[in-house]
Amino acid sequence: METGRTIVFLSDFGYRNEWVGICHAVMNRIAPTSPIVDLSHGVPALDVRGGAVLLSDSLPYLAADAILLAIVDPSVGRDRDVALETADGRLIVGPDNGLLAPAAATLGGIARAVEVTSPDVVLTPISPSFHARDVLAPAAAQLAAGRALDTLGPPIDPGTLAELTIPEPTVERGKIECEVLDLNRFGNVLLNVRDWQLQEAGLDGAEAIQVDSTSGAGRAQRVSTYSDVAAGDWGLIVDPRGWLLVIRGNPANAAEGLGSVGPGDPIWLTVAH
Repeated sequence: METGRTIVFLSDFGYRNEWVGICHAVMNRIAPTSPIVDLSHGVPALDVRGGAVLLSDSLPYLAADAILLAIVDPSVGRDRDVALETADGRLIVGPDNGLLAPAAATLGGIARAVEVTSPDVVLTPISPSFHARDVLAPAAAQLAAGRALDTLGPPIDPGTLAELTIPEPTVERGKIECEVLDLNRFGNVLLNVRDWQLQEAGLDGAEAIQVDSTSGAGRAQRVSTYSDVAAGDWGLIVDPRGWLLVIRGNPANAAEGLGSVGPGDPIWLTVAH
């Protein structure tokens, strides 16, 4: 039996309920030979931007012919459910709330888009609160099984799709004003700063960098690995996705030390004195 196209699945569902498993079951019934890769189901609840960044950053490691299924949908039932073809031929399925926009832009933009409404694709009755099961997972599986994009529903003008851009830091000589993109379970703080922006600010050669939030601060050393930071000390490391990460040596917690910051909170980086 020929193997179907891989489906890469991203969501904020977690694993405390049946949502991920049910979506798997629906896709397996429609496309039984398609492998399903769970990219992450740990996106912070309702964090569209966090999911968008994770999906876009993961693209270099995903199979070029994989169907991408991304679901972080705070307004489920209100936003359109869409399937997109990017300029390089990738197929992405998800809600029209900006979640797919950074990945699509990274892949050269959107060539075609449809709203997923076809009655022989969606499961009925459609639950008002679980379009993942009834609309989006079936659409991804149908594409993986070889169904044509334009049979999923009516075409959409790509220019009407929701946009979402990742904020850029403000870089000055000796200072970067940035913000928290995400936190991980260890309390490490992901910033919207790339390594080259430290160089642009002249901070790359600093002996130590002051990390300030509105309610906390730390004096961080530039390090290459987590093991370079002693217990309780602060460090700045480039994470595997290329973003700057504020860390502390175990058992300390960088997010707590910065005043329990969260996504979107402002951070300032300067030379420590």
